[in-house]
Amino acid sequence: MSQESSAVPNNPSAARARAAKQLDPVSEPRAVRWLLIGVALAFLAFFLVVPLAAVFFEALRKGVGFYLESLADPDAWSAIKLTLTVAVIAVPLNLVFGVCASWAIAKFEFRGKALLTTLIDLPFSVSPVISGLVYVLLFGAQGWLGPWLQDHDVQIIFAVPGIVLATIFVTFPFVARELIPLMQAQGTDEEEAARVLGASGWQIFRRVTLPNVRWGLLYGVILCNARAMGEFGAVSVVSGHIRGVTDTMPLHVEILYNEYNFAAAFAVASVLALLALVTLALKLLAERHLAAELAGARDDVPAHAGPVAAISSKS
Repeated sequence: MSQESSAVPNNPSAARARAAKQLDPVSEPRAVRWLLIGVALAFLAFFLVVPLAAVFFEALRKGVGFYLESLADPDAWSAIKLTLTVAVIAVPLNLVFGVCASWAIAKFEFRGKALLTTLIDLPFSVSPVISGLVYVLLFGAQGWLGPWLQDHDVQIIFAVPGIVLATIFVTFPFVARELIPLMQAQGTDEEEAARVLGASGWQIFRRVTLPNVRWGLLYGVILCNARAMGEFGAVSVVSGHIRGVTDTMPLHVEILYNEYNFAAAFAVASVLALLALVTLALKLLAERHLAAELAGARDDVPAHAGPVAAISSKS
């Protein structure tokens, strides 16, 4: 054997150690780490911090008095109330759908399972404007169900029900898409063990399934709520832009901006930004609360026991 070949170690452990050392981020040069951190911070500053700061700066440029006056305008106040109302209706409905659909897909085998999974992703691949046009085709005055709705004095398009339907359509994948992979990774062993212990279906969901997926459930609800409050395309088609009646906050911002009322437009836009920041704050508070709850549960139940032991200890 030559001297060069004998110099190459044949020990697999040494090779793995050498590879791990090469991939260890601590061993990377300090300049590389700071470069990566700087790029990430610059990206966030340019695309997130600066635009948010510009919104609040423009909103308050004419003073706090004008800012409050813009928000106290009847049309602006109506848009704020309508946006919150639509979110309050759409998010719980999507929560129920997301939990039911994800539980069915992850825990059961049935015909049409692949089709249901594909349909859940449909709003991600369809333009919101097209989804709004679909509802106009169905429920509009010249639509398929339009004459019947007119005969029964029911108005969906250019009214609040149409806005709610369009918002539900564009936001219903968020909760389900967060829960499906978590429930699939969880498996069914713990639930079957809980069933053997005599737990009911509701007990299994509340004490076994939900604790394992509540982080994903919380995140899905937050995404759904943020999209519901900020949706523009689908709502713009079905609302009719009736000022003070069917204008949500994004639509009202567009109207004010097109009227060159920039300060008022940024004032309403700042409310949307504040709602987004409040949503993030609530997420952090909920995470801390859930973390404390999990810590308390680990103190009451042995770490190796899991949620099934919690059922047996409470039954």
